[in-house]
Amino acid sequence: MPNARNRKRKPGRRKPFLDPKPRILIVTEGEKTERQYFEGFWKSCRNPRVWIKVADEHGVPVTLVRTAKQYKEEAEQDATREKDDNLAFDSVWCVFDIDDHPKVTEAKVTARDNNIDLAVSNPCFEMWLLLHFRDNPGMQHRDKIEQMLKKHVPGYDKTVDYDTYSIGYPQAVIRAERMDCSAGEANEPERNPTTGVYNLTELIRTK
Repeated sequence: MPNARNRKRKPGRRKPFLDPKPRILIVTEGEKTERQYFEGFWKSCRNPRVWIKVADEHGVPVTLVRTAKQYKEEAEQDATREKDDNLAFDSVWCVFDIDDHPKVTEAKVTARDNNIDLAVSNPCFEMWLLLHFRDNPGMQHRDKIEQMLKKHVPGYDKTVDYDTYSIGYPQAVIRAERMDCSAGEANEPERNPTTGVYNLTELIRTK
C-alpha cells in the first residue's frame, strides 16, 4: 500500500478572478453631513476604494466641480508617473444641493465635459436622508425638510451616524428612483423634491 504522504495531491481549486471595485472619488462641500454619511456607507459596504474630499470653498457648485477636476487630473498624473493605473479614479462624483446656488448650469456643463458625475439633491442632502424613513414629502423648503427629518432623528444637527439610517437604505433607493422617474415623466429633472444620491451609493455597493 503506497504511503499516503507520497500520494500526489490534487491541485486546490483556484479562487475565481474578481475585478476590483471601481476607485471612486467623492467631492462634497458638506464638512459633516455628506462626509459622515458616505464614510459610514462605504464602511458598511466594505468598499475601501472610496475617497472623500471636502472642497475648501463652499457654496458654488461650479467651484466644487472644478475642484473635482483638479483632483481627477492629479490622480491621473500620479498614475502615469508611477505606471500604476490603480492610482487613477475610475469614477469621480460631486455631491451638492441645488437650493438657491448660482451657476448650476455651468457646473453641469463642466462636469459633463470632464467626465464627472453629479449627485444632486433638491432642495438639500437632507432630502436623501429623509427618504430612509418616509416617502416623497412633496415640494418643500430645505428648512422644512430638516424639521421633518428631526421627527425621525431627534436632535439632528447635521451630524450623521450611518447606523441610524442603514435599515432604511433599500427603501430610500426605491423612493428616490420613483421621484426621479416622476420628475422625468413631467420633463422636470432635478425638480424639488428629487435626489440623485442613490446613483452614487449603488455604485459604491457594486460587488
